[in-house]
Amino acid sequence: QTSRTPAISVSAESCIPAGLRLGPVPGIFKLGKYLSDRREPGPKKKVFSYPVPPVFQVRMVRGELVDEAGSSALEWIGLIRAARNSQEQTLEAVADLPGGQIFYRALRDVQPGEELTVWYSNPLAQWFDIPVTATPTHDEKGEERYICWYCWRTFKYPNSLKAHVHFHCALSHGRPFLHHDH
Repeated sequence: QTSRTPAISVSAESCIPAGLRLGPVPGIFKLGKYLSDRREPGPKKKVFSYPVPPVFQVRMVRGELVDEAGSSALEWIGLIRAARNSQEQTLEAVADLPGGQIFYRALRDVQPGEELTVWYSNPLAQWFDIPVTATPTHDEKGEERYICWYCWRTFKYPNSLKAHVHFHCALSHGRPFLHHDH
């Protein structure tokens, strides 16, 4: 995602098997830069894996997922939304070598109709100096919240906090993420 326009939702039209790799991800990798606690509705894009429903003229090509127009993942992989937490995450961003090409890998079988969302694998997060953990606190209503230990801004989801610390917090000054145990 490269802008603050409403996010396009990318969902599976058929089962995507666990372990399937998509990519490589083209361009400058800034997963999570525009992540928000809020979910803005936007257009939907369907992607397919083998077997494809016969009403759609798409197919598995050399082990690649293709969209409803038959476009390869390289044309739409950047539209996959960053996961706000591990419960909604279906893909993880991985690299075979530090600084190498980045791919998305299905963490589990993704069911038809399910949205594709992605977050960093732990090794890739460490490579990019993205916080790996975020410890929740509870607000006055007892709801989980995540607090930036630099500027005290509050977030509903852990990955929103991690993205904030890495991309936006003016007070972190590029320091690695600290949680309250430090």
